[in-house]
Order: sequence, then C-alpha cells, then structure tokens
Amino acid sequence: MEVEPSLGGPSSSFRLRSPSLNCLRLRRIFDVFDANGDGMITLEELRQALEQLGLEADQSELESTVLCYVKPGNTGLEFEDFETLHLSLGHTFFGSEDDLSDPAAQEEADLAEAFKVFDEDGDGYISAAELQVVLDKLGLPEAQEMDRVQQMIISVDQNQDGRVDFSEFKNMMQNVTIRSTAA
Repeated sequence: MEVEPSLGGPSSSFRLRSPSLNCLRLRRIFDVFDANGDGMITLEELRQALEQLGLEADQSELESTVLCYVKPGNTGLEFEDFETLHLSLGHTFFGSEDDLSDPAAQEEADLAEAFKVFDEDGDGYISAAELQVVLDKLGLPEAQEMDRVQQMIISVDQNQDGRVDFSEFKNMMQNVTIRSTAA
C-alpha cells in the first residue's frame, strides 16, 4: 500500500512494531478513511482515500481483496475487519514479525521511513509547510489552518529552530508510544 519515494517499492514502515502504537495509528487511519463517520469503510471511501494519498489501486483487485474481510450483512469494513486486513497485508508483503532479528534497529528504521514521508524535500527537517502537505493529503482539517500546523511543530521543536529534526521526531514518536501503552 505505501510506496517508498526513493526506491519505488513497498516500505517496511507500513508494518509497525509497537502493538499499542500500531492500534492507535490504525484507528486514526480508519477514522480518516471513514469519510462519513458511520463506523465502516466502504469500497468507495477506501478508493477515495487511496486516491487522496496519491496511491493507485486496481478497482477489481481492491474489491476482491477487501470484500473477503467484510462481514456478511455489512456494507463495509468495521475497525476490527480493517485491523485484520492490515495484519494480513503486513504478513503478505513483509513476512512475519518473527523474522525480525533486532527489533530496536527495525524500530529505528521504521521511524526513519516515517520521517521521510514528512520530510518531502529531504533536507533532514520537517517544516510547517511539509507537515501541512501531509495533513492535507490525509484529509485532516488541521491542514486548513497554518496556525494549528505551526503549533504542532512548536510543540515538538525542542531546539526552537522552527522545524522538526529526526531526533525531535523520534522523541515525539517514543512519547506517543509511552503514553499509548500507559493508557
């Protein structure tokens, strides 16, 4: 599903290592894809979300893949179905998580991949403008207000240079992990 910009192939950052962080992120993704907020992602909502992210999917392949996860009587994927689909895609594209020899190194690599998604110009920093682009691609309302985007940057920017470097990004992500496991 996710394409690594520099290599044009699947990115290992799609499969996350922390179960609690994975569930939190997956829930956020589900909520973004569920455009009408009815608790289900229809094929049309999924197609539109992928299109907004700039990802092309063959409609018949998408349909055949997704429909086998939709419960009888439902018109779309509930969160649990979406979670099962994600897990299945992770195993299909990236193998079993048991294949990992060094989870800490893999987590670092995953964070670096995630950072690259935001650092569009590759300068090693996430600016407010770059964050705004990603939020907009995800269809999040925060993207419409540059003041809110700048506030997000300020809240993570420890050295107060107006942008987020990898160390600050990593610290933020580790704090999210700690908070989500404590909840």
